[in-house]
Amino acid sequence: MTAPLLSLTWTDHVTGRQGHLVIDRLVRGVSSGGLRMREGCTLEEVTGLARGMTMKEALHYNPAGKYVPLGGAKGGIDCDPQDPRAYGVLVRYLSAMRPYIESVWTTGEDLGLTQDMVDRAAAEAGLVSSVQAVYRLLDDEGSARRRLADAFAIEVDGLGLDELVGGCGVAESVLAALDRAGVEYPGTRVSLQGLGTMGGATARFLARAGLRIVAVADIKGTIANPRGLEVEALLAARDGYGTVDRAALRPDDLELPGDAWLSAEAEVLVPAAVSYAIDAANQDRITARWIVEAANMPVLPEAETLLARRGVTVLPDVVVNSGTNAWWWWTLFGDIEADADAAFAYTRRSMRELVGQMLGRAERDGTTPRAAAHAIVADRLPVISERFGWYR
Repeated sequence: MTAPLLSLTWTDHVTGRQGHLVIDRLVRGVSSGGLRMREGCTLEEVTGLARGMTMKEALHYNPAGKYVPLGGAKGGIDCDPQDPRAYGVLVRYLSAMRPYIESVWTTGEDLGLTQDMVDRAAAEAGLVSSVQAVYRLLDDEGSARRRLADAFAIEVDGLGLDELVGGCGVAESVLAALDRAGVEYPGTRVSLQGLGTMGGATARFLARAGLRIVAVADIKGTIANPRGLEVEALLAARDGYGTVDRAALRPDDLELPGDAWLSAEAEVLVPAAVSYAIDAANQDRITARWIVEAANMPVLPEAETLLARRGVTVLPDVVVNSGTNAWWWWTLFGDIEADADAAFAYTRRSMRELVGQMLGRAERDGTTPRAAAHAIVADRLPVISERFGWYR
C-alpha cells in the first residue's frame, strides 16, 4: 500500500493539546473513520488506524450492494476524555477540521467518545453532521438521514442499536471460529478487557449464546468469577466510561488486578478497550486458544508472532470490529432498514461470510488470519480503484 493521502497534526491554542487527522485513501472522494480521544494518542497510532479503516471498508465491498465502501481515515485527540477541558478541546478540534468533515472525511464515535458527544460538539463547531461528506453520494438524502436517525433511536433491552451492532459482529466472529473448530458454546469461557460500548455489547451477545463470561476488566481492575459473571447486572452498573460500580458484584465475584484478564482461565480472550494491550512481554501469560480483537490494534506484531508459535489464533480487528462502521453505511445507503432484527441478521450473515473467507484462506495459504485478511484486501482494492478511481 502507498503512504497516506493526507496526514496532519493540530495544536489547540487554549490547552496545547494536539489532535491528528490521517486520510489514508479516498473512494468516490470520501473517506470513513472514527474519532478517538485518549491521553497519549499519537500520529503513528492514528496512521495505523486509518490504514485499518481502508482495509475494513474494502473487506465489506459487495458489488451488488447499495453501500459502496469508502476510503479509510481516522482522527485522534491526545487528551483524557474525563478531563474537564476535554469537551472544549473536542469542539475546537472539529472546528479546525471542519473543511475536511464537510468535504472528504466522515467520522463518529470511537474510544473515549460517544456519538452523542460527537454530534453535540459537531453542532457547536457549525457542522451539519459528522458524516455530511457522504450525503452527496446518496440517491435520496432526506430518506437516508431519517433512516439513520431512526436506527440510532432504537433501543434493545436498554442498549442502543448503534452500541449493539458492533458487539453483535464481534460475537459472531467468535461463534464462527468456534463452529469451524467444532467447539460447543456451553462451557466455553471468555475473558474481556473493557466493558464499554464494544465490550459490553460483545459480552451480552456471547452470554446469550451460552458462553460463560469469567472475567471483565475496567479501569478499576478485573472482576472475575470462574462460575460465570452476571453480565446484565454488570452492564446495568456501568457508568458512561464502562466502569462498573462494585456495589453490584455478588459475594463470590472476585476483584483482581487490572491485568488479571490476560491470564484468566478461558478459551477466548477479547481485548475490547485500548490499543497495544498485548505485547511481547505479557503474551506468555495468555492461555486462551483464541484472541478476538474487538479493540483496534490491541495485539502488537511481535506478540502475535510469539502467540502463533504457541498455537494461539488471533482474529484481527480489521475483520472482527468492522460491523459498526459497515452498519452505519448499510443503513444510510439503504441495504437495511431501521430495524434491530434486520440489523442483527445482516451483521451476522456478513460477519459469518467474512470470517469464513478469512479462516479458509488462512488454512489454504498456511498463514495467519491477519495475513489472510490482508490478502483479501489486496485482491479487492484494485477492483475498487478500477471501478471508482483513487480520488473521484
